[in-house]
Amino acid sequence: MKTTPTRISSRRDLSTLFAAWRRPRVVLWTAAGVVTLGFLVALEIAARHYGVRGPITNQAREVVFSPRSGPLLYAGLALTMVVLTWRQRLVAVGAAVGIDVVFLLARWAVGADPNFGNGALWVVLGCAVVAVTRRRGSERALLLKGAGLGLLLVAGHKTGDTWLLITSETRKAVLDPYVATADQALGNPSWLVGRLVEATEPVGGHVLHLVYGQLPLAAALVGLYQLRHVAAERRFPSHHLVRTFLAIGLLGPAVYMIFPVVGPVFAYGAEGGQWAVANLWPDTLPPTGAPHAVPFDDITPRNCMPSLHTAWAMTLFLHSRKGSRAVRFAGTFWLVATLTATLGFGYHYGADLVAGVVFALTVETAMRAFARGWDGAAVRLVAHGATVFAVLLVAYRYLPAEMAAHPWAAGPLLVLAMGSVVHGYVRTTRLWESESLPARQPEPPRPAEPQPELV
Repeated sequence: MKTTPTRISSRRDLSTLFAAWRRPRVVLWTAAGVVTLGFLVALEIAARHYGVRGPITNQAREVVFSPRSGPLLYAGLALTMVVLTWRQRLVAVGAAVGIDVVFLLARWAVGADPNFGNGALWVVLGCAVVAVTRRRGSERALLLKGAGLGLLLVAGHKTGDTWLLITSETRKAVLDPYVATADQALGNPSWLVGRLVEATEPVGGHVLHLVYGQLPLAAALVGLYQLRHVAAERRFPSHHLVRTFLAIGLLGPAVYMIFPVVGPVFAYGAEGGQWAVANLWPDTLPPTGAPHAVPFDDITPRNCMPSLHTAWAMTLFLHSRKGSRAVRFAGTFWLVATLTATLGFGYHYGADLVAGVVFALTVETAMRAFARGWDGAAVRLVAHGATVFAVLLVAYRYLPAEMAAHPWAAGPLLVLAMGSVVHGYVRTTRLWESESLPARQPEPPRPAEPQPELV
């Protein structure tokens, strides 16, 4: 006998769907997606106001037009492929390379630049389409997360470029004299390391340039190492490097707007041209006196405070601690080399690095707490890190002359402030790890030994 569906079953399905959407984690991720989309739209509008394309347009154009960074697009594809089986990965890579070959031949025929990377973007978008049209349930969610992770890596880079444009267009004056004066409490490390790098040219400079420029690639490799079991376990770990990496890139440029700084090689070196205060870096220390804001060009990004390269390298170091010996060594090497490059090339002051370490640990703590659940230790550490970071910015801005006049007091205080956040992070994370360990089971009682009989 044939039965017709009733309204009760349809209502039950709708109630089940609405109940799933009302779950806290679903609501949270939906809200995060809406906020991210709104943020990207706002950046697109701001970029259009200054006559350039924004992050959404730039990423959409790379579907057909020549990509700006092919390796970045393939890094995004690699992150997407963590959810695929080995057979699917081979198909994805083959498809990406084949599409790129077609694009390269077409560009060669018309005499365009032979850039690559379109194929990787096509495959990532194809994975998203397959997830929506061919997958259901948890498999759809997993494939969408993989595609979203790959697209976010590329979008984060485009967003950073737009942020830097906005800083140079809207912040006509820079605060480098304030930071350079406060940096005397630390012994002007950029001038010292700059001379050391010059003494090791050309080998030292080439190695440091390679390390400094390939930090995103190193982060992608460590992220892939952390996500290597996703395909087998069919789920992402609760926390991994890529999440913190993207959060730092999203939040950091907002501080650039508050504290615009271009760096010693521009403000006090030959790279600044006619806008430089003087051509002093790295041979002559900056002059002392009352600091003041100085006008600068509308091209150089104000991207020094805090040092995001330091923040990213610090995060890379932290996430490499749970890896193999080779991964731990690579994380340590990248941190030391990045800190050396940021100072030795004159891109940052020592004060920028101190702020970058505090910023990285605060964001990393917040991301870990978001994954495992907030508790008192997490709230205290995030509040402490945010307070120390704010105090550093206020001190650099309003107390630089006093810091330079009393370096033996101000310098140790800066290091102690940073050290307090480092100590709090180590203590808190060890507490979390001890709580996550399974409880030790008591050993079963040993059987009593037989007593010798008395004769």
